[in-house]
Amino acid sequence: MDKIITIGIDLGSRTSKLAVIIDGKHELSFHRTTGVNPKITGTELLDAALGKLGITETDISKIYSTGYGRNIVPFSHKRISEISCHAKGVNFLFPEAKSIIDIGGQDSKGILVNGKGRVLDFVMNDKCAAGTGRFLEVAANILEVTVDDLGELALQSDSEVAVNSTCVVFAESEIIGLISQNVSAADIIRSVHLSIAKRTRNMIARLHWQKPLLFTGGVAKNIGMVKALEEILETEIKTPNDPFITGALGAAYFAYLDAINEKNS
Repeated sequence: MDKIITIGIDLGSRTSKLAVIIDGKHELSFHRTTGVNPKITGTELLDAALGKLGITETDISKIYSTGYGRNIVPFSHKRISEISCHAKGVNFLFPEAKSIIDIGGQDSKGILVNGKGRVLDFVMNDKCAAGTGRFLEVAANILEVTVDDLGELALQSDSEVAVNSTCVVFAESEIIGLISQNVSAADIIRSVHLSIAKRTRNMIARLHWQKPLLFTGGVAKNIGMVKALEEILETEIKTPNDPFITGALGAAYFAYLDAINEKNS
């Protein structure tokens, strides 16, 4: 097969993603819950991609892995940090991007990039769940709604109430207290979104971030979170069509660039 096919796999703590690049074009990507055995999940993702493309592993030029589970992917030819892969994946989709906010289920990141997708600086929050998707999950459970409902519900509110705790455990008590005061679910949810947005603003302030600003990660699928960040940061925010897969896409593109260099050397 003459085509150059590369694959990137991003094994995250909550969600695992795979992206395929063929001759420099993004061909395929999908994601699934990581589960209790990330190694098996990575293998299942590869098998699904091979089946979808109708090829075998020998047809693939390179497979690169990233994410917290990158070192346990047995068929990976190279492991790359998730910060570098997110930067490269966003640059692949949005070459004009200068700053990235990535919010996942367990951590959040701010990344400053140049026009070639190289990381200039970054900050990361992996210590406190109050600035991550976990906070949204807790709020959804308390209010007996699904995480998928949160964005639209937040847009139904035009009021903000105090959710000030710096810890999800204490914030949970705050939310329960607001419910007892008959504060609407929409107002509570909007306030949770704004709380996360404010933490994100404080985190990326150290970067001296610039526009255009891209929002990635699973939480970027939440329109309420997008609007909250735009309100707090006072700027337009762009999101990819599938904000889950930028890390995997970046790994696949790193693999493609290396494959091209080897072919031309």
